[in-house]
Amino acid sequence: MGIEVVVEGLTKSFGRQNIWQDVTLTLPAGEVSVMLGPSGTGKTVFLKSLIGLLKPDRGRVLINGVDMVSSPEREIFETRKLFGLMFQDGALFGSMSLFDNIAFPLREHTRKKESEIRRIVMERIEVVGLLGAERKLPGEISGGMRKRAGLARALVLDPQIILCDEPDSGLDPVRTAYLSQLLIDLNAQIDATMLIVTHNLDIAATVPDNMGMLFRRELVTFGPREVLLTSEEPVVAQFLAGRREGPIGMSEEKDAATLAAEAADPRAGTTAPREIVPQLQPSPGLPP
Repeated sequence: MGIEVVVEGLTKSFGRQNIWQDVTLTLPAGEVSVMLGPSGTGKTVFLKSLIGLLKPDRGRVLINGVDMVSSPEREIFETRKLFGLMFQDGALFGSMSLFDNIAFPLREHTRKKESEIRRIVMERIEVVGLLGAERKLPGEISGGMRKRAGLARALVLDPQIILCDEPDSGLDPVRTAYLSQLLIDLNAQIDATMLIVTHNLDIAATVPDNMGMLFRRELVTFGPREVLLTSEEPVVAQFLAGRREGPIGMSEEKDAATLAAEAADPRAGTTAPREIVPQLQPSPGLPP
């Protein structure tokens, strides 16, 4: 069963550079949420702050009564075991087989017998569709397979909260579609709380229960997917439409003069409202 994650007033800077400030949201227990945002808005930093790998300047991240920002390190360490983290590039050890990569957290953090470790690892390998590849090295398989191996490793400790950092990065549309369905099926099976950071609008539109967006060092919005997909907030509309006209520039937000010039340009036109496509459902035989 997933756990509610409560974020209150979270602020993070690196030196004089403010990444985001006063981020407040709640990840509902057992639901899938997506965080969108242009490159460089601190989405990965946000994930690392949730799990306690980075310390925010101020604010709280509450999980089962433990504050991942200010609670004693021992409590943070124990609470961190509730998480599974799927890294953007898989983060697999190149000299280890897929089996040993996936078994690594069990060998590091539990005292399970090797026979029990093998049972758990093979179960997770089957879940992500990698049976037969467990003895291969990461360099011998495709990028999509490495992603799935990273997801299997994130699942071996039976996490109640799963964080996925750009799980679709580098995948073609077909593999992305398979991955989207896999995430939905996993959520149906283990009922974990899931947060996915992505730029992929197909995943964002079809997978989550909730959506949010970071821009200009703040959380623009967070709520049910239908709210964001129909939002008239300029930055949200621009991002979802994938157009140049709007507040988002090539490297940062545009200045007022640029926005005014765009508004006066008759060629800019308008964009039709984005159709709300149906949310993906679990595969037949899995709980709804």
